Amino acid sequence: MSITPLMPVYPRCGVRPVRGEHCHLISEDGTRYLDFASGIAVNLLGHSNEHLIGAIQRQAATLMHVSNLYGSPQGEHLAQRLVDLTFADTVFFTNSGAEAVECAIKTARAYHQHVGNTDKYELITFKNAFHGRTLATISASNQEKMHHGFLPLLEGFKYVDFDDLEGAKAAIGPNTAGFLVEPIQGEGGIRDASEEFLKGLRALCDEHDLVLIFDEVQCGVARTGTLYAYEQYGVTPDVMATAKGIGGGFPVGACLATEKAARGMVIGTHGSTYGGNPLAMAAGEAVLDVVANPEFLAQVNATGERLRGRLEQFIGNYPDMFELVRGRGLMLGVKMKIEPRPFVAHMRDNHQLLTVAAGDMTVRILPPLVIGDAEIDEFMDKLSAAAASYSVESPAT
Repeated sequence: MSITPLMPVYPRCGVRPVRGEHCHLISEDGTRYLDFASGIAVNLLGHSNEHLIGAIQRQAATLMHVSNLYGSPQGEHLAQRLVDLTFADTVFFTNSGAEAVECAIKTARAYHQHVGNTDKYELITFKNAFHGRTLATISASNQEKMHHGFLPLLEGFKYVDFDDLEGAKAAIGPNTAGFLVEPIQGEGGIRDASEEFLKGLRALCDEHDLVLIFDEVQCGVARTGTLYAYEQYGVTPDVMATAKGIGGGFPVGACLATEKAARGMVIGTHGSTYGGNPLAMAAGEAVLDVVANPEFLAQVNATGERLRGRLEQFIGNYPDMFELVRGRGLMLGVKMKIEPRPFVAHMRDNHQLLTVAAGDMTVRILPPLVIGDAEIDEFMDKLSAAAASYSVESPAT
């Protein structure tokens, strides 16, 4: 037998973490890595956060799982907190970001078809987006690398250029149900949508009775300096997918919606065996305890500005390697002039610094939201050493 016990769908590197301490990961051989990837924007409280661990331990000792056939005091409480903190009136809990986006897609279709508009099923999405790895969510993206091996795609998606309001307007047709967009593209290269673009989408939805869905799986939960990124644009969606940081490392996601947008999501239309289980709800509560307050959000903004300033000053030392810094809060990207993946591997393997490559020649910098000056100093030291030792002509890997 040649296949590995773990299905070989990931190109796993040599880092093998077995323990985490605050903003560091420790591998099985004892090597310490500065973690500025955070499980791709998941471990927003770092590793081994006592409040999060304590909440999970207490709930695990009390009740881990119960069927959604029964009432859910835990789910009701966390849902109410999210409703109170956001635009939403109702919440469906999932186990992942892809599931949250799936629920959002179904919500948009059900909004129209619940009242007999069966021709309204198509979502306009945007190029270079990433919405997940299910058949529906890969179909919602134009990225052919995710389509390979899984054709035919599901019908009901139309792609236009990101941040192109005129293109989005021109794409509206008789089958259009709404728009699905990341306010800040993550895997696409930490690319911010313009305020004009998002406000324009909102206006088009209002004019044509369409559903505006925001995918804030990566940019949500305090990552950009507000609880959700939409707050910074002054644009309110009808439906929003959230996950990653909301569990701080525990698998949990959610689809949030207004009462109007959720009119088709009635009994029997959707479900999840594990979604909203008491253990996940305890993790979500613990995360909100920490991040959903003005002091913490102000800290994320201030820390993000310090880190961004250091990066912008630094990249001028290597004009042949780096182009610019973009992003908000602690969701930052450094656009490179060379292929970023070998450099990400060089930082990881030679300088014990963990980051994440992305599209548009970008290195994602997604540290835990609890970093301070010590971690920024360590990061800059490692980044500087990595850049100095890296050869563009013959990159070390």
